[in-house]
This record gives sequence, structure tokens and C-alpha cells, in this order.
Amino acid sequence: MMAIAIASMTLTACSGNTGEAEKPLTADPATESPMLYACGIGQSGTRSVADAQNVLFTENDIEWFNVTTREIKFRDMDQPLYKCMQPFREIEFHLGDNDLFVVSSFVGLWDSRVFTNLVLCYGNVEKEVPEVDGCYYLYDCYPPQFADTDEVKANREKNADQWETFTKYLKSKAKLRK
Repeated sequence: MMAIAIASMTLTACSGNTGEAEKPLTADPATESPMLYACGIGQSGTRSVADAQNVLFTENDIEWFNVTTREIKFRDMDQPLYKCMQPFREIEFHLGDNDLFVVSSFVGLWDSRVFTNLVLCYGNVEKEVPEVDGCYYLYDCYPPQFADTDEVKANREKNADQWETFTKYLKSKAKLRK
């Protein structure tokens, strides 16, 4: 998995040696062929060159994403994703050489912290009685009672273009559900 992502990044980086100006990220990723991947960012919160090697998953590990429920279904992995994420403070989503967005790396339903930006949550907070159902969800914040605050609304607006790119890209790969 990591070798595929690194090879993809290397190929993408090498393709820029043609002397042409790089193309900006478009809102229609179906016309492009970059790879979607996510890297773990260390506990210090500062990004380094080594973070590019902390590939947690690629688009090949994603079976589908449900826009309505925000569930992201991963293929079976050798080790559960939540165990792989524990050493990281955040996860940075990329599409080729372009940053999409950063999410809190691991939030469980037992977490007492408040997050006002995107989170990858292990468990469904949308149910009347939240439950750890063994699934992962990309939520705008955690816990959900903060969803209507000005800070969360501003972050949602700030992430809107990248979120649209993310969902359009998954749709182009037949990995989007509604």
C-alpha cells in the first residue's frame, strides 16, 4: 500500500519535468489521474518530509463513501485502521500533489475533546444513542452538538471546494454512495 502511494507520488513529481506549467487542481478530477491518499501527521502538529512516508491509506483501500451518512468504508486491512492512526495527531488527505484537507486522526465516541473541524470518527454519532459500530465517519466536528456554531460553519465553508473535489473524485472512481 505504501509502495503504491510513494510510487504514485514519484511518478506525479517526475511528470512535471516537461517544462510546462503545472495544471491547477480542477473541480472535475475525473479528467485527471492523480491518486487519493492520506498521510499521518505527527503529534507535534508540524509537517515534515517524513510525513509523506506515513501513508495510512490510498483510494485503493476505500471501498466507498456515503455522502448522506458520511460513512467511509475501508477494505479489510492487516491491522485495523484505528490502530494505525494512534501515533498521529492529524490525517492529511491529498489528491496527487494537492492537499485537500486535514482531519483529526482518531476520534472515538468516548472522546471528551471538542473538535470544530473535520474528524475521522470511529463510531456513529448520528444515531439517537451513539454506538461504536466498527465503521468510520467523516464528520464536520465532534461532538455533533457543535455543528451549528459559527466556528464549525466557517470551517465547513473553508473546506467546501476541497470537499467537492473529494466527492467528485470518488464519484469518478465509482466509490460514492448517496
